[in-house]
Amino acid sequence: MVPIVTFIGWHDSGKTTLASQVVSHLKSHGYQVAVIKSTKDTGIVFDTPGSDTDTHRKAGADSVMLVAPDQMVMLSDNPGTSLSSLAHRFFPEVDIVIGEGFKHARQVAKIEVFRNAESLLRDQVTGVIAVASDEKISGDHIFRLNESAEIASFIEKRFLQDAAKGADHSTLLINGSRIPMKGFVQDALAGTVSGFVNSLKIGTKGAKTIEIRITVPKAD
Repeated sequence: MVPIVTFIGWHDSGKTTLASQVVSHLKSHGYQVAVIKSTKDTGIVFDTPGSDTDTHRKAGADSVMLVAPDQMVMLSDNPGTSLSSLAHRFFPEVDIVIGEGFKHARQVAKIEVFRNAESLLRDQVTGVIAVASDEKISGDHIFRLNESAEIASFIEKRFLQDAAKGADHSTLLINGSRIPMKGFVQDALAGTVSGFVNSLKIGTKGAKTIEIRITVPKAD
């Protein structure tokens, strides 16, 4: 299971700046990091009107992916997929996913960034494990806004140093949502699928990850 830590805070709290600095520190420590940002803004232009991708979107395509030598960009409708499901579906290969926003995400660790102590999100949402602010405030795991390195170390110790020991080796997504599985179920699923795949022989040598998508037939 890829660990997820999201930075939350009111507008202009400084969460983007702090989150990006933490990402930079984690990258310098050798970790693979993905970022998922949430916004309330609509109508944001990602590509130039009249471009090929814009043409396909206007034609009614639900999703469009641009593949270039240096990057890939995907535009898609938002079906309301949760932060956890987005992380597991699109970034299963990274060491950690850093979010920005998603203050109401369930079962996701959150770091609150704020400049005004009169309106704290930690009193309104669940999962806040740390706070970053230059205001005077009490509690566990309080950081200053210029302590991005310390926050990165906090995240590393809490989520990454022993991650391999408890990491899931089988992941089940149903309708885009991750379904938790106990260790023996993961072992049984991985063993069964690996056995079938190995029996195919062609194109399976040296497999490190196996992905299967099953579409359940509609009942008559």
